Amino acid sequence: MPFGFYIIMAAQFFSSLADNALLVAAIALLMHMHSPEWMTPLLKFFFTISYVLFAAFVGAFADSMAKGRVMFITNTIKVAGCLLMFFHEFWMITGTPEYMTVLLAYAVVGLGAAAYSPAKYGILTEYLPHHKLVVANGWIEGLTVGSIILGTLLGGVLISDAVSMRLLAIDIPYIETGIDSAPEVAIVFIMLFYVIAAIFNLYIPDTGVDHRIPSKNPLYLIREFAHCVKLLWTDKLGQISLATTTLFWGAGATLQFIVLKWAEVALGYSLSQATVLQGIVAFGIAGGAVAAAKTVPLSKAANIVPVGIAMGIVVIAMNFVRSVEVAIPLLIIIGALAGFFVVPMNALLQHRGHILMGAGHSIAVQNFNENLSILAMLALYALLIWLNLSIYTVIVLFGLFVSVAMVLVRNRHLHNVRSGPLPVIPTDARH
Repeated sequence: MPFGFYIIMAAQFFSSLADNALLVAAIALLMHMHSPEWMTPLLKFFFTISYVLFAAFVGAFADSMAKGRVMFITNTIKVAGCLLMFFHEFWMITGTPEYMTVLLAYAVVGLGAAAYSPAKYGILTEYLPHHKLVVANGWIEGLTVGSIILGTLLGGVLISDAVSMRLLAIDIPYIETGIDSAPEVAIVFIMLFYVIAAIFNLYIPDTGVDHRIPSKNPLYLIREFAHCVKLLWTDKLGQISLATTTLFWGAGATLQFIVLKWAEVALGYSLSQATVLQGIVAFGIAGGAVAAAKTVPLSKAANIVPVGIAMGIVVIAMNFVRSVEVAIPLLIIIGALAGFFVVPMNALLQHRGHILMGAGHSIAVQNFNENLSILAMLALYALLIWLNLSIYTVIVLFGLFVSVAMVLVRNRHLHNVRSGPLPVIPTDARH
């Protein structure tokens, strides 16, 4: 890999590390404010909604200038969102509840993340040859999983009494910060990681791609985005990869909550113990991602859809587990299957999107569909819990849904193969 790729990886690692640490700190800040318990899950909603609301614009923004510059600007937006969390007293003057300022500030961070994502993935298709896309995605996904695990641990460490008390004891001469709680001092240090990521952004190489966009008119951008959505969903390979990644991210977000509830009921775990099992799944995803990067060429990406079918079936096996000794390998297998089938599909989607509409636009379309899926599947999961269904029933329904959906995707792909020639995917032995 060229040296610039490792700069991209470093920037992504520190930005994602800060994203995940900030979630822990933001939850702690809500608890410090004694906000209602139902506000905590809304953090994810406020963060995710920007991916959907601004999907028509972030792709155009990502394609309007060098990707490194876009990533620098969006990391700056994330820092601004962090700073807004300290202005709750100002917002209270307007009658806004104190805890609402945390949600609104976190939504600004989500806006930065939504605009960051098309540039983060789009630069791969601009910077690397097609035969290295699967390998690059494997590294990026594996690194992202690592940053999720380490970021969550970092957030927990920063808000712990032992560490936060030492950080609060740091005295800066002649400066009165007004920071007097563990969550607030944690957010300050998390901002430093965003700054580190921004510094790496400055050294991301310019790929030389023409970054002019046809129009800045919002109505034009919305129509253009709708056209791009239609374009990917009607492309014979684009629709398969988009359907797969959309399902994966919706299912993945839901699986996080399922694992927490299942660990409580089946294993008698507390919340802190159950979060460790989420890390086990993440390790499996990283392993599957690396395996896919080494073994699956871009030209064969659509052939791994049956792995998604198998994942749905294996998830149902969670209902028969009552010991952590069996749970750990099972969760690793589930994660590995997920990582193995999503990485080649992600690379295929990037390749088709880059050819059809440009890297930034295609990633924005992908984010729009994937985050709609996250919101829809989390809402469905909440409905099932509200209906008081047991977690075992939910797991069966979830596993069957994933498997049946992937069977339908597989059948659609076979239909496309029979109906005529598929778009040509360049082949290269160095996959």
